[in-house]
Amino acid sequence: MSGLGAILLAAGRSSRFGDANKLLADIDGRPMVRAVAETLFGANCIDEVLVVTGHDAGAVEIVLEDLPVRFVHNADWHDGMGGSIARGVAGLSASLDGVAIVPGDMPFLTVDLIKALGAKFKEQNGRLIVFPATPAGEQRNPVLWPRRFFGLLEGLSGAQGAKRLLSELAESCIAVLIHDETALRDVDEIDDLS
Repeated sequence: MSGLGAILLAAGRSSRFGDANKLLADIDGRPMVRAVAETLFGANCIDEVLVVTGHDAGAVEIVLEDLPVRFVHNADWHDGMGGSIARGVAGLSASLDGVAIVPGDMPFLTVDLIKALGAKFKEQNGRLIVFPATPAGEQRNPVLWPRRFFGLLEGLSGAQGAKRLLSELAESCIAVLIHDETALRDVDEIDDLS
């Protein structure tokens, strides 16, 4: 296997968070989106991080400018997450065997979680979609997709992300049980940070 990439989704407006861009909210002295990016690099199994920007693109790029990320801009970010995923996948290096789709609002994501997903992906020879699951069996993000499904991801559009594909491709999925659900939390509202 030649490598794994990550698409860091940082295009949305995060209207439920209020007027501020939640991806720039302070998490232990770092903007949230930077905390997520640094976790991805810290896992040492992600070879490429591509950041999809949209709303407030300039501010997101500034807080990540000294990290070895690449940027793809989604001018139609207001249409929803599907287009951002499609743009990100289309911009990946051709040498990658798989990609993790990572929402930029997961500041509690851990290096260990990313490593566990990467290890399971490798164990399955890069053939299965790998995602974290809660002890109750609920699917969570980030989801690691094999190259063989990149075409389906590039076909996404609108507000619907890739959840529908996960249902349709259930026989090609495998879960990694995560006991500490804190690492799976995202931030939608200001109160989620407390």
